[in-house]
This record gives sequence, C-alpha cells and structure tokens, in this order.
Amino acid sequence: MLSISEFSEMCRLSPQTLRFYHSTGLLVPAGVDERTGYRSYAFEQVERAMLIGVLRGAGMGVDLVRRALDEPGAAPGLLERHREEVERLRRAQDEAIGDARALLASAPEVRVRRVPAMTVLAKPVPGDWDEGDAASAAAARELVEAARARGAVVSGPPWRSWAAERHWLVELPVEGCPGARDFAAREELSVFLPGRGTTAKYATALSRLLGHPLDGAYADVSRMRHVLHDDGVEFTAAIRRT
Repeated sequence: MLSISEFSEMCRLSPQTLRFYHSTGLLVPAGVDERTGYRSYAFEQVERAMLIGVLRGAGMGVDLVRRALDEPGAAPGLLERHREEVERLRRAQDEAIGDARALLASAPEVRVRRVPAMTVLAKPVPGDWDEGDAASAAAARELVEAARARGAVVSGPPWRSWAAERHWLVELPVEGCPGARDFAAREELSVFLPGRGTTAKYATALSRLLGHPLDGAYADVSRMRHVLHDDGVEFTAAIRRT
C-alpha cells in the first residue's frame, strides 16, 4: 500500500487533489484508517489516477471523466464531443479578443450620412437577440440567392430591423430586381461596433446615437437599422427634423 504522499508523488497529483477526487468518488483510496483518517492507495490504482490526470488535463469535468472511466466504450465519443466544445469556446474567445482589440483601439464614433433611395428585398425572421445573428445571416444569404436568381445586382450590405415581438425584418439593397420594394432616402446617424450584435452593444450604440448633438433634429430610434458587415454591426437611426 502507498501513503497519500507516496501516491501523490508517483501520480503527480497533489494530496489536496486526491482528497477532492475521494470526496467526489472519482478515485476512492484502497483504505482509510478509521482512527487517523489517513488514506492509502493500492499500486493498481496508479493507472486510474493517470487516466484521470490526462482527462482532467484535457479540460473534462469530473462528471464527464467519471462517465468516461465507467463506460470505456463511450469514452472516445465523450472525448470527441468535449474537443468540439473546447474548439467552439476557443473560437468564441478569439472573436471576443478581436472585438476587444478593435474597441480598445478606437472608441465608437457617431457619423452623420445621407442614405440614397434604393430598392430592397425583404424577409421576416423569427428570433430574439440571442438567435438574431445566425437567423439574420441565413436570411441575408437567402435574399442574395433570390436576387441573383432574378438577375438582379446586390448593391450593398444587408440590414435588419426589429419588426415585431421576437421578429426581425432582414432587407437587402438590390438593383434591377422585379418585386423589390422602395426604401426612401433619408439622413441617418450611424455608429459601428465590431463583432456580433449583442444587447450590450445595441444599448451602447443607442446611448451614442441619442447623445449625439443635432441642431433642430433628433435621432428617431424607432427607425433603426442594424447593417450587417463581415466584421461587425453598424447601428443607424433616422434623423427626424423638428
């Protein structure tokens, strides 16, 4: 039998970690002294400890490690799903780092611009804020395909606007497209924020747009557009003259 210190040194797992694994039932000592509470381990337990260390080092949680050890046949699939989740989180972190770098490099700046009259194709899309990006991007791709099928030319990036409860309206500017509707020319305030369009970014844009000084006019945030660019979202609000 090995003492906890000997087993710890052999397996490169700290005594505190071994006590934690004991408390969770992941690695139960071969024996526990009833009087002193000292734990002792069998040499045969080194292999299980080694596997636990490897799987935990890969970032798997205790419950997932336990299942992988208790169900060896399912272990490869569990590890593969964990790898996919790790890669998803890594992509999200890389995206967040890119957003942070862009935001720290320069503060969002409000611009005034004139939007010309145009014709657009439109598609309503169900979804809340969390679902909006993916659903809007998919709808925009469908509109591009529809425009090309009609022999039309896409003349700018798509945008979305809040149409009703849990619904977006995605619009795509096009030229020479039968069935397209008119979009009237207007003055706008716009502010660009990198990355996905979250509620926090929307609130930030709203604060910037409402706080921008205008002579004899105001930002009509009931007529906002979220213009979808590859690297971020441009929030715009129509300027209404008083």
